Amino acid sequence: MIITKTPFRMSFFGGGTDLKEFYEENGGAVISSTFDKYCYVTVRHLPRFFDYTNQVTYSRIERTKGVDDIEHPMVKNAMKLLDMHELVITYDADLPARTGLGTSSSFAVGLLNAFHSLKGKKKDKRTLADEAIHVERVMCNEAGGLQDQIAASFGGLNRIDFTSDGYVVTPINISEERKEKLNGNLMLFFTGFSRFSAEIQSDTKKNIGDKTKTLIEMKNMVDNVQVILEDESKDLDDFGRLLDKTWKLKRSTGSKISTGSIDEIYERAIKAGALGGKLLGAGGGGFMLFYVTDDKKEAVKNELSELLYVPFNFENEGTSVIYDAPEKFDLED
Repeated sequence: MIITKTPFRMSFFGGGTDLKEFYEENGGAVISSTFDKYCYVTVRHLPRFFDYTNQVTYSRIERTKGVDDIEHPMVKNAMKLLDMHELVITYDADLPARTGLGTSSSFAVGLLNAFHSLKGKKKDKRTLADEAIHVERVMCNEAGGLQDQIAASFGGLNRIDFTSDGYVVTPINISEERKEKLNGNLMLFFTGFSRFSAEIQSDTKKNIGDKTKTLIEMKNMVDNVQVILEDESKDLDDFGRLLDKTWKLKRSTGSKISTGSIDEIYERAIKAGALGGKLLGAGGGGFMLFYVTDDKKEAVKNELSELLYVPFNFENEGTSVIYDAPEKFDLED
């Protein structure tokens, strides 16, 4: 039996520039971090006592006689990619799916990590990210960028650059004290809305040609943010002010990114003292992140009291195997 633990991510700057339709022509760059909320994937072989050969448990339970009969597209295609059979697969998570935290990509990375480990192989983080990208974007044909799979696999606070030649992951060179201050000034709230990011990403892709100038501006902000994070002499609060700017830019790149309710929540938080914020992920609903100085935190929390406040801490590990135990039965005929 194998159990993997894979973090979710929050994307701060550059989201949308990791779409292939944009970065192959213009280059792309994002700054994101993983944090201490995880998905857990358990995989083991199914003993041959049952009238089905695979069991997959997520929001429902599937029992099938073959891989092709599995309805969950991620599971089916990941099993095909690595030639996996006769499995019991269980998914569990600290936070709900379809909420802007890259949950589907974290699942893909954790699932592939578990499959390789069940075969007795250890794969590096780049291989796991690349395979997850292939499963989601090629085999499942789901619209979207590439940052989520990379963040979930590598872990940490990183800058990720995209070109037609591939991607480069560069850890942000920030002191632990400054990183803790950044972490402390970020407040995460659950709006209660959920959506399929692929649908919103498809809408955004259609508009890329018209929004190239805006996306280039969002990409260029990544350079400024990296300086703010790494240079101790810079005002860290500028991170929050730029969050406000990048959110306003992102809202203009697709009609489905925000809603009236999201806009109303955002304005209330700003009036209560938040310097900036954004809806995490492709848009439409889920989690909202705000940058708030210590003296305004209580006011913001009180103003958004109807929302669930979710404390968190940054994490650095990325996907990992947390349990690896040999199985006690022989699968050979």
